Order: sequence, then C-alpha cells, then structure tokens
Amino acid sequence: MVSSYGPHLGEEAPLVGSHGSGTIFFSYCNLHCAFCQNYTISQLGEGSPVAKETLASMMLSLQERGCHNINLVSPSHVVPYILDALDLAAAKGLHLPLVYNTGGYDAMETLKILDGIIDIYMPDMKYSDAKTAEELSGIKDYPTKNRAAVREMHRQVGDLQLDEQGVAQRGLLVRHLVLPGGLAGTREVVKFLAREVSANTFLNIMAQYRPCHKAFDIPEINHPLQDQEFDDAIDLAHQEGLFRLDKEQFLRPLRFVMR
Repeated sequence: MVSSYGPHLGEEAPLVGSHGSGTIFFSYCNLHCAFCQNYTISQLGEGSPVAKETLASMMLSLQERGCHNINLVSPSHVVPYILDALDLAAAKGLHLPLVYNTGGYDAMETLKILDGIIDIYMPDMKYSDAKTAEELSGIKDYPTKNRAAVREMHRQVGDLQLDEQGVAQRGLLVRHLVLPGGLAGTREVVKFLAREVSANTFLNIMAQYRPCHKAFDIPEINHPLQDQEFDDAIDLAHQEGLFRLDKEQFLRPLRFVMR
C-alpha cells in the first residue's frame, strides 16, 4: 500500500538538491512509535493498494520529473514487493540512486538481500536504551538490532558520497531525532557512530519533535523539545568528532563542552 508519492523538498539537503527527492510513502511501519507525526499512514494504514506495475510507474514518473533519487519511505515490511517493482522499472530505464529510508529496525537477512541494490541507506537511530524503545515504539531489543543494521549498511555503501552539485550518490546518511529529557540517548548514538562506524558519517540531528498521537498521555514526552536540548545534542556530536551534519546545523556555532 502506498500513501503518496512525489518530489519532496523537505528531506536532507544532499537528497533534495535542486529538483527534490522522489519519495514514495508506504503505508504501515514495523515500528509503533507513540509520538509518530505520520501515524495515520504508519499505524492506521492510510493509503491505497498498488500493483507492482503501478509502483514501477511511480518510480519512472519521479525520474521523469527530474528527482535526484527514488526515496523509499518505511520500506522494511514491503521489501519483496519493492524488488518486484524495481525489476520492471529498471527494465524500462530507471537509473536513479535508490534511498532506503527506514526506522532502523531492519533484519540482517533483509539487508543482505539488498546488498548491491540500495545506493543510499538512511536509517534512524532512535534510541540507545532497549526499555525506552519498547515503551515508546513497541519493539524489542532496538539498540542491538539497530546498531547491527547500521554497521551492515555502512559495510555495503560506505560514507555518503556527493557529486559536484552536492547531491548524494551513494553511502550512509543517519537520522537522529532528539527527544525531550534525553530519552533518545544521543550521547551513546554519536559515540557509536564516531567510534564504531565512521567519524565521516553524515548525520541529521533533528529538532522537530513535538507531541503527537499518543504522546500527550506520556508525561515524559508530552511537551516540545527545548532549544537547549537540541544545542546539547549538536555539542555531543562535535565532541565525538562528527561534523558532517545536515545544512541547517552547519550554521550553528561550535560550542565544545568539557567531557
């Protein structure tokens, strides 16, 4: 099932370029985040069934509209159907980089199937604590599975590579949404990326948290993120030597804090 598709100008700068990222939003998700801003799509299943021929046509349409990539949003639970559609689209001339835009809770078996197919992996790193992940997203053992997935993604595609126009062609791009009260475990996430993946990791530290869906009933997250919490997250990344941050973060002053 697909909720929507089209050029997206609100993604990370290396994906958007001058003509947008060609996003395809799949209905449902393998996470059940209490604070999901798109819960009508991810949990209520807003969207319509599409045949593999239709999905292939969507990909080719996005290419014809000048998009820089095909951005598969929440693909983890529909990988076989995506592969069927890719066979058809590639036979008809699809050549854009493929973006695997995931919550980061991906099975190793799935990722190994995708080796050599996906050009750009864009996983979330949502939590560093398994109990928090289970309470807020309804999943077990997230940090262990997430870190194994990110390692495998980087093994396959390496650090993010950009062309002369700054548009992503291949590599790993990680997203990390800062949650109130340090619930996302930012310190552990940036330490893992810098020390166990690559200090050259392209990282989007996101500040757009606001209460949505079931978050209003959870005291720890029923309020917006404070500016200081986001600034502290940027500082933590800098302390670990991570400086490839998405464009709006380049403008923020460096504020090193003693370890």
